[in-house]
Amino acid sequence: MTAATSTPRKRVDTRTLLVYVALTVGVVITLFPFIWMLLTSLKGFQELFNLNFLPSQPTLDNYRQVLTETRFLQWFGNSLLVAGVTTVSVLFFDSLVGYTLAKFDFPGKNIVFVLILSTLMIPTEMLVIPWFVGVSDLGLTKSVPGAYFSIMFPGLISAFGVFLMRQFFDTLPNDLLEAARIDGMHEFGIFWRIAMPLVRPALASLAIFTFLGNWNAFLWPLIVIQQPQFRTLPIGTALFNGEAGTQWGLIMAASSLAVIPVLIVFAIFQRQIIEGVVLTGMKG
Repeated sequence: MTAATSTPRKRVDTRTLLVYVALTVGVVITLFPFIWMLLTSLKGFQELFNLNFLPSQPTLDNYRQVLTETRFLQWFGNSLLVAGVTTVSVLFFDSLVGYTLAKFDFPGKNIVFVLILSTLMIPTEMLVIPWFVGVSDLGLTKSVPGAYFSIMFPGLISAFGVFLMRQFFDTLPNDLLEAARIDGMHEFGIFWRIAMPLVRPALASLAIFTFLGNWNAFLWPLIVIQQPQFRTLPIGTALFNGEAGTQWGLIMAASSLAVIPVLIVFAIFQRQIIEGVVLTGMKG
């Protein structure tokens, strides 16, 4: 009996070990480029081409040059403004549309939902020309608010976000919302105070996707931005890459600083995502 019971345990331990080995390999492969980027940003110009993994004489001179001798802070602020505003807009309007499509019955509801989803099949490159013509005809890029709005308006509402929030709102029990209506709560109050807190995992996921998408947006800002002071971080870094030439230390320093907001956003919302996964498993 002892030998019979020990064999399955060894099998379980072997499988667990293999899983941990696979996860470790995946983590190393994922983190290696970021670690290499960070270590390269700490190297002086003479060390860049020695291919040493660790810098022999770490220096912060690359960061000093990026922060003081370029427009990096201005690019950073522009990207932060664009990504932050679009994320807040998507969370509110997509949730409102998703809640309406999930919890209200009106003629043509399914048609509206299908039309919204159909926009996901249109490549962004096909929409760039009408977007640019509309922005140019309205003259939005000539003023500071108009220039920022020109960058942000394609991402203020997301069809993917509407689909995601509609699916999550559809899982909420209607009896809970009806009880709030019987108690005299107005419809927006039901949406804001009852429905929204119950879909926080979906909001966290949508916030991360939206922030990352707008933080890394390149094609549309490159086309619509005409004044240097309105450049976002990806555009500025790409131009700085050309200006810096072979000064990879400066490029790596700028790229390392650009990752900081992404890590902060993920750190803020990861708890909500994990909580949503745990609750989903408990329901099953």
